[in-house]
Amino acid sequence: MNPLELWAGIGDFFSAIMEPLRTGVSFVLGYAYRFWSMVTGPDQGVTWVLAIVTLTVFVRSLLIPLFVKQINSSRNMQAIQPKMKALQEKYGSDREKLGVETQKLMKEEGVNPASSCLPLLIQMPIFFALYQVLAAAAQGNARGYYLVHNPDLAQSLNHATIFGARLAGHFTAGGTWWPLSAWEPTRWLALVLILCMSSLFFITQKQLMSKNLPPSAMEGPMAQQQKMMLYLFPAMYLFMGVIIQVGVLLYWVTSNLWTLGQQWLLIHNNPTPGTPAYIDWEERMIKRGKDPQAIAEERRQKRSRRPTEAKTTTSAAGVRRQAVQPPAGGGVQRQQVARNQPKKQSRAQRKSP
Repeated sequence: MNPLELWAGIGDFFSAIMEPLRTGVSFVLGYAYRFWSMVTGPDQGVTWVLAIVTLTVFVRSLLIPLFVKQINSSRNMQAIQPKMKALQEKYGSDREKLGVETQKLMKEEGVNPASSCLPLLIQMPIFFALYQVLAAAAQGNARGYYLVHNPDLAQSLNHATIFGARLAGHFTAGGTWWPLSAWEPTRWLALVLILCMSSLFFITQKQLMSKNLPPSAMEGPMAQQQKMMLYLFPAMYLFMGVIIQVGVLLYWVTSNLWTLGQQWLLIHNNPTPGTPAYIDWEERMIKRGKDPQAIAEERRQKRSRRPTEAKTTTSAAGVRRQAVQPPAGGGVQRQQVARNQPKKQSRAQRKSP
């Protein structure tokens, strides 16, 4: 098999994997378009914009449980920072031992660093599915089961515009690079959306680092990685955005707005203890006449509450089994069984009437 055939086979394999996602995206887009067309009218660019926003809200609503898991994982990571710092001081010269002990600590504390990336990782295939649907629409084709079987919707998506910009177009399609006055509306709108997308991500991460992270979390290698991400990801968005369709950029901007609002609500109402946001929350609770410590303790107990099993059980026959510690010299652990038996009598007592 030559390299071209191998590459084609790999492409067909990934296309088959993405087909269910394209089908799901096409169904949500199609039904959302049918709904909004009753409000704004059919074959309108704003109708498709509302359909894309509906798709974003639908996906992000499904990801709320993962977002909660991500937040809990982030809090657990912050809680074990002092222990991790102690491990670094103890095994700083032995990188292998440090890695083993760090993994052991995370396992004992139930911390998984990958949980913080789950919402983004799950969204990426949906993002690519929407990209492929709009890319096909830009070429006058249809991808996704619902759009394939409703060619009128595919054609409507192909010609949909908002402020004169094509939703299926992108920054590098058509127009000239200079002068700016010669740019078409698609480029201008794509540029605005790219800047909004990058700015929203920067603001979201900056809000998290400045409000909901303790001072200790701003030191060490992990803090340096977070600071790098603060500037690296917006720069990546700027470079990636030029080849992404306007409709996909709308999805991304809406998703970043959702993340910003969701994170603000969490930081405002349930901040991480030991952070600037927590101090502000305590002051608000005190002004309202509430006890912040009692509220925090109640929330902590709800998160850590687990059903406990009884250590001793009593059967209906009145047999109680009680664990006995093994002798100091070792040996097999046994159980003592206490049975409800009549009191022992002498032979004369048993013969007496």
